[in-house]
Amino acid sequence: MRFAGKVALVTGAGQGMGRAIARQLAAEGANVVAVDINLAAAQETVAGLEGAMARSVNIADSAAVAAVFAETDARYGRFDVLVNNAGIGNCKNDGFDKLLTRLALRGEQQARGEPVTVFPDLIIDMADEGWQGVINVNLNGTFYCTREAVRLMVKHGIKGNIVNISSTSAISGEGSLHYAASKAALHGMARSLARELGPRGIRVNNVVPGPTNTPIMQQVGQDWINSMVAAIPLGRMAEPEDIARTVAFVASDDAAMVTGADIVANGGSYFK
Repeated sequence: MRFAGKVALVTGAGQGMGRAIARQLAAEGANVVAVDINLAAAQETVAGLEGAMARSVNIADSAAVAAVFAETDARYGRFDVLVNNAGIGNCKNDGFDKLLTRLALRGEQQARGEPVTVFPDLIIDMADEGWQGVINVNLNGTFYCTREAVRLMVKHGIKGNIVNISSTSAISGEGSLHYAASKAALHGMARSLARELGPRGIRVNNVVPGPTNTPIMQQVGQDWINSMVAAIPLGRMAEPEDIARTVAFVASDDAAMVTGADIVANGGSYFK
């Protein structure tokens, strides 16, 4: 019960890794606030969990983020752990649909032994709206949540923990442009905040999953999934519970001297 009596907020808690993380922290004693754009999904995550709360929040909206943290403070009177898990891989007008088509055509040319004349070219088709849509959730949303979390930790004098869910894409460059860029930015944010907040005893780290069996992974297409799994020495994608247990370790006192770090949980698909 490493989190007994503590309060943890998990974003993107309605499915996949976020749901697994919320339930793992609750199983270890935390009062969990499950935040997701989909309220019904967040409610399903915390169903049966004592002391839990579910709320619908668009984390790209700083006012909405501030409101849910204020409600958390009013209800629990403390704040200990933030898990910045919410993220999207693509959005409207980002050219991702064309990218998948081109990758399929490129693969067919290669399989036939033909000269390759089709290229990914995602940046050519990416509109401002597509770029900003992913950045607003994955980077700006993380900033908004982290700012409110730190304000509460400082208010209550708590040596808390902030864990960002990054991606191996941030290190390897694989994946779509805006997704890789947004996840890479979390690494610089964590290192800067680790230095800034260390004197207060607040730790900030990144957990860096590789391919994980989540709904967002299913968007990339089976051929792409197969190629990623083939490159994993452990021979399988991670399950959400694998990542949840890693997050619980990083956020617990068992990792008391770990801050500003990238904890890679990718089955060996990329070594940092």
